[in-house]
Amino acid sequence: MSPSALVQKLWNYCNILRDDGLSYGDYVEQLTYLLFLKMADEQSRPPHNRPTPIPKGFGWRALLKLDGDDLETHYRHTLEELGKRPAMLGLIFRKAQNKIQDPAKLRRLIVDLIDKEEWSRLDADVKGDAYEGLLQKNAEDVKGGAGQYFTPRALIAAMVDVMAPQPGQSICDPACGTGGFLLAAHDYLSMNHKLDREQKKKLKSGTLLGIELVDSVARLCAMNLLLHGIAGGSDSDLPVIGGRDALAAKHGEYDIVLANPPFGKKSSVTIVNDAGDQQRESLIINRDDFWATTSNKQLNFLQHIFTILKQHGRAAVVLPDNVLFEGGAGETIRRQLLNQADVHTLLRLPTGIFYAQGVKANVLFFDRKPAREKPWTDALWIYDLRTNFHFTLKENPLKRADLDDFVKCCNPKNRHNRKDSERFKRFSYEDLTKRDKVNLDIFWLKDESLEESANLPAPGVIAAEIAEDLQAALEQFAAIADDLKAPR
Repeated sequence: MSPSALVQKLWNYCNILRDDGLSYGDYVEQLTYLLFLKMADEQSRPPHNRPTPIPKGFGWRALLKLDGDDLETHYRHTLEELGKRPAMLGLIFRKAQNKIQDPAKLRRLIVDLIDKEEWSRLDADVKGDAYEGLLQKNAEDVKGGAGQYFTPRALIAAMVDVMAPQPGQSICDPACGTGGFLLAAHDYLSMNHKLDREQKKKLKSGTLLGIELVDSVARLCAMNLLLHGIAGGSDSDLPVIGGRDALAAKHGEYDIVLANPPFGKKSSVTIVNDAGDQQRESLIINRDDFWATTSNKQLNFLQHIFTILKQHGRAAVVLPDNVLFEGGAGETIRRQLLNQADVHTLLRLPTGIFYAQGVKANVLFFDRKPAREKPWTDALWIYDLRTNFHFTLKENPLKRADLDDFVKCCNPKNRHNRKDSERFKRFSYEDLTKRDKVNLDIFWLKDESLEESANLPAPGVIAAEIAEDLQAALEQFAAIADDLKAPR
């Protein structure tokens, strides 16, 4: 069965449950619990004969025997019991609840849908891509807000191609969402390198690490990796840590960091560094390894990512426009980053590619370097994929081919041998530091739609872009209002 056919089969059943008030996210969660139980049962039988992590009486076969209220009661107890367990079980089932109130529909889901497939026999690409398809459909649900956890896969693929990870390198995403970066890095290493047995083993356990604050999203990430054939080994080295705020403390050092930190300017915490004290927020985290004190989430993630890179470690991070031009802490952080890292590439992203509305974003690529007096950044190369590009999520979605020229210009095999082009320009360290507040929000192309009405995009695209701009403005006003309300 193809991934698209499997997604359609799984998704068709969701429409039945929607009538009972179940959201897309609720449905994907229930599928996750049941798929895990079914696959654990399959793995415990021939030809696999693996010991099951599921405690006796709470496995798949116990559910198959039951019907009516007995099924609903036992399923609820199963979720509660497994949520108390450590390691992978705890990650998948932590705070799990049964959202399917009709026992007849729950039984149909178990018997007619999940039990009909032998999931362990399905190719990892088929079941993994099918689950990714469900996550994407869930991201499209505007009301659910799940889109903030879903980075466009075309963008992820291009970022990984530019980073070109090598076997043996450790890779971390401190805001991993549903695991898109971890999967893409895994696939890149599998497809571009002939891995020996030891390297394959390390790729499954010990190469990738994702951290996700939201429990419900962490479980989706864990299941996504599991269905793609990752994280199927020992519980002792889980590739996902759920329910943890990555910003709270340094959690290791890595060769590569790939991340798209959560959208939204304000953070629930303020990070305080040694240089200053700020008591305006009720929740404060002290980080003496940060350059600046701020409650701006993305600025804090940018600082955090620098701290968790090894010397000469490399990062690619999606950041909103305000990180490029904001004064105060923003200026301090940009100056320090240009001095202590080689900030070599900036990709200006087009609008209309994220499920979260109102986002104008960029990808910043930089390498951490050892301490020295002379700044490490020699020049920043900026690629403009925004001016005169118009994308929408449905009619004209971003494709990997749309990023081919960017990847080619980046010249990942020898980035010190780059050439200027219409969309790719070099700006020296001196050019950057002369700009007011070290503003990196640089553009040079003319917007053709402003020159001639014949070049205007389709009305639907214009409407979408206006909506994005309005949403961004509303978020900025909301942030200002929060600042004004905060006690001083």
